[in-house]
Amino acid sequence: MNTANTTNRTKRFRSMVIGVSLGTALLTAVTGFIDTNNKAYAATADSTVSATVNSSLADKIIATGMKYKGVRYEYGAEAGNTSSFDCSSFTQYIFGQHGITLSRSSKQQSTDGTSISRDQLQPGDLVFFYSPIHHVAVYIGDGKILHTYGEGGVTVTDLNSGWWDEHYTSARRVLPANGQDTSKAGSDSTAGTAKPQPTKDTAPQTSADTSSDKSSDTTSPASSGSASQDQSSGFDWSWFSNFR
Repeated sequence: MNTANTTNRTKRFRSMVIGVSLGTALLTAVTGFIDTNNKAYAATADSTVSATVNSSLADKIIATGMKYKGVRYEYGAEAGNTSSFDCSSFTQYIFGQHGITLSRSSKQQSTDGTSISRDQLQPGDLVFFYSPIHHVAVYIGDGKILHTYGEGGVTVTDLNSGWWDEHYTSARRVLPANGQDTSKAGSDSTAGTAKPQPTKDTAPQTSADTSSDKSSDTTSPASSGSASQDQSSGFDWSWFSNFR
């Protein structure tokens, strides 16, 4: 009799242990499932913030820009003109060909879209230089930028070298996410809605001249290597020798 009771108690104990184990395993599985999904969702959301550039659209814009490699640079070039560009008329034109409306000058474009950090750069983002801002380029990937300046005109340059690395100022994302209507590109109520402005890019200023936008729209920079200062505008045009 005692043997039978002992056997029954042993069976009940084993059943209880098995039940507790199964319950614990089930609870762990359910909890793990929820946690895993939350983490995956958060990771996706974070990735969306930094990786939502419409890559297909970016590729098309860059391809359009590359067609104009070698086209001459002209300070204050007329918007929409493709026989010559200044830095911002170039970006405005190639983005505009694909439904993205940018402001006219590099300074104005530096407020289009959404601000991003340098380590978030993706093809199609705008990159700005000098302070106050006087130059804009398109990031095309692999540390390269597509832009226009100086005698070479439209060209590709290494962002992480020399003058460009030293004078990098900021970057903006103006392209929409994949699948997003291009008319809703960017934020700050500018990208995708800003109207082209007649304002031309201002010339770079010397460190002694702290005022902004003083240059004449009709004044042209001096030729390469010139160290003269244009007294009518107060700007040292020799700054352009950095781009030669």
